[in-house]
Amino acid sequence: MVIPPDLLLPLALSLFLFVALSLALILVVLTTRSPREIPLLIAGGLVILALLVVVVAPVNVPPYIAVIIALLGTALAAAGGSPVTRRVLEVATHGRVPEGDNGGILLRPATVAGIVADDAPAREVLRGGTTIGYLERLGVAIAIIVGFPEALAVVVAVKGIGRFSELAAAEARERFIIGTLASLLWACVVGGLVRLAIW
Repeated sequence: MVIPPDLLLPLALSLFLFVALSLALILVVLTTRSPREIPLLIAGGLVILALLVVVVAPVNVPPYIAVIIALLGTALAAAGGSPVTRRVLEVATHGRVPEGDNGGILLRPATVAGIVADDAPAREVLRGGTTIGYLERLGVAIAIIVGFPEALAVVVAVKGIGRFSELAAAEARERFIIGTLASLLWACVVGGLVRLAIW
């Protein structure tokens, strides 16, 4: 069986994207519980390499393969953002902000006249952040892939309104801003990669 020359480049691009996205997805899934830098850097490098190849390549993925690439990219955007965001937050906070049992962070009660009540329980804020992050990245990636990037504003607005009452403490604001930006950046890059490849 001889492959026509006009199909060779699109098939090679499709195979490359499939392998790159699959490997990146495997690496981020393996680091979901304990984000480690090396696998995440390799996954990020694969995504950037794939993005560069798609930008330089003069062809698009064939329609019958585009569905597979879109599904892989959407899964990578949603699942990959969690370990990436957690690692970025660890680096940004230097591990000083303890995590709670429900995916939030533990905040100690504020000091009163310089006295800290050591026996006062910490309260957990920003609970459910992991689940919200998955949904946020899924919505953002799908919006970019289908060509509706305006939906990003809706996602950010809904998230900000929903979290507004929990952002009184500096630690909560810092975590919210850094986490949201890291999460959205990951989803936008992967969504943009898929969009450029299939449209």
